[in-house]
This record gives sequence, structure tokens and C-alpha cells, in this order.
Amino acid sequence: MGWDLARRGPSQGAAVHCRRLTRHDRGLGAVLVGRVIKEEDSSMPDEICSEIVSMVGHEGDPVEAYFTRPVGGGPVPGVVVVHHMPGWDEWTRAVTFKLAVHGFAAIAPHLYSRLGPGSWDDLSAAARAQGGVPDAQVVGDIEGAAAFLRSRPDSNGKVGVIGFCSGGRHAYLAACSSTVLDAAVDCWGGNVVMSPGDLSPNQPVSPIELTKDLHCPILGIFGNDDQYPSPAQVDQTEAELRRLGKDYEFHRYDGAGHGFFATERESYRPEQAVDGWEKVFAFYRNRLGAPTKT
Repeated sequence: MGWDLARRGPSQGAAVHCRRLTRHDRGLGAVLVGRVIKEEDSSMPDEICSEIVSMVGHEGDPVEAYFTRPVGGGPVPGVVVVHHMPGWDEWTRAVTFKLAVHGFAAIAPHLYSRLGPGSWDDLSAAARAQGGVPDAQVVGDIEGAAAFLRSRPDSNGKVGVIGFCSGGRHAYLAACSSTVLDAAVDCWGGNVVMSPGDLSPNQPVSPIELTKDLHCPILGIFGNDDQYPSPAQVDQTEAELRRLGKDYEFHRYDGAGHGFFATERESYRPEQAVDGWEKVFAFYRNRLGAPTKT
């Protein structure tokens, strides 16, 4: 069975797509984390299901989301996936799939869905035209996604967040602005460090200024060839985390720039991406609990 999901509005529901994992799927998992996974490996779910759901977002707004989960296992941790500036695209869905293959329930809220109806790329253009979406709204949507995951009968009660590009900034922001997360991963989030001239009504505070309120462990993944954030900005963020005694780990990769996990981009760097994903899954297993099978 394929994984194409027709775009539906929040009130329309969606078909549930389920399938048993094949050797190909498990091989994909091996590439993601840089380790050999045998067909009978008990750490992998036998089946995953994916659907578009409606969740409750900021101020009670209905928000559509990709939701992908392992089936038939024991209690599982959850991860909120925060999409990048290009929008709620195929890459976002692929990330939820990757997480589910490794035993995590994953939900990716469509942060631009209030600007629709329309295709994801049209809504992304609309979001850029208005200077992005309000920070407070994004944090509220992340909180709603975390509540959705915890409400599941198979939840172990632990929820993390991961974001890429602007989503990395949002992950850092949420970890500092909300108390509902147990772990956060910032993948090359730009604008964590903002100058006064960068601030706007939608982004009124530089996230680094909120670091004192960081309430959960955070993992950072960065390419040293990136300029958004630049290595100097990553240095500044790390210095602030260290100064405040926060629980963090940063990993930086030579020869990698922005978006180096994305296999369809010229910026993809296989060796660095495999190691980076291994760091992500190890961090989540440590902070959220290892997924289990029954």
C-alpha cells in the first residue's frame, strides 16, 4: 500500500493507511540510524499506520496534522514534528514515517492550515507573505499536538519535539515557553539569535533571551557550512546554555550546510546525516524511553 494521503480539511476526516513493515522499510531505518537492523529485530514495529487527523491547536483552533504511529506494541513515546519554512510537505511526512519506523508515535501539525484552504505550498507562500505565523500560535499548536499524543491509550506519557530550519527555532522556543515537553531537538534552527531589527509582531522575542526558562533537555544538530544559523550564532546559543547550566548537547558537522538531512536536496550529506539521525534517536531513547513491543 502506498503512503499518498489526499489533502482533507480538519472536519473531513481521513482514511487510515496501514501496512506491515517490509525488509525495505527496515533497511530505510538502518540507513537513518547507521546500524544494521535484522528482519526479526524486536526493536522495530511490525506495522505502522498513517493518517491526517484533526487536533486542537492554539486557542482551541482545529488544526490538521500528519499522524503516524507503530501498531501492536507496548507503551510508546511521542514526538511532535515541527515543519520547516517551506511548509507541511513530503519531507514533513517522511520524518513522521522515520520516527514511527523506530517505534515513536509522531504528529506533525500543519502550522499554516489557518491560511487555507489550499495546497501546502500555496499556504506556505501565504505564511511567508505575512512574515510567518505568530510565535505564540506555534507554541500553542505544539502544546496541542503534545496533548493529542498523551491522550493516546498507547502513550507512555513522554513527548518530545523536533524541528528543522524555522521549525528548529520553534522547537527551541517551545522548550523555553512551555512545560509540556520532555525533550527537544533543534535541527539547524535559524533566528534563535535575533537582533532588535529582526523582531516583529509575529516574532517579538529572540528565543535565546528565553533560555533561562528552558525546562527540558535539548539536542542541537548543525552544519558548520550553514549561515542560518551561522557557526558564530551556534556558539552564542551554546555559551548561553552553558552559562545557565542547562542540560544540552550540540553536534556540529564539517562539510555540511543547511538541511543536510534532506535526501532530495543538493545539500544532503549522507555520512553526516546518518550520524545525526543516530544522535537524535539515541537522545530520544534516553530522554523519552525506548519504544517497546509486546
